Amino acid sequence: MALTINQKKFLRGLAHHLNPVILVGSKGITEGLLAELDSTLSHHELVKVKINAGDRDERKAAIDEMVAATGAELVQTIGKVCVLYRPNPDKKPADRIQLPKN
Repeated sequence: MALTINQKKFLRGLAHHLNPVILVGSKGITEGLLAELDSTLSHHELVKVKINAGDRDERKAAIDEMVAATGAELVQTIGKVCVLYRPNPDKKPADRIQLPKN
């Protein structure tokens, strides 16, 4: 599912006030971290992740690994923080994030 520009803008607005709930430390991406990220995405759908990796290329690789492992969409990256989104079809419609159509 590819997000449109308007959908990404909408999600960035929702994520603006959020604090990072997943912190990637010096050990990098582990199975435990991926399991926690998967659980958090299922519950919240929109998650901020802070990556304390060395340089930009290492952070990009970590983000790519998280996106591939969880099936989430990358909404935004600013410095060491990224925003991931994955809809949860099992949630009640009233509890889901309602994206704009275009």
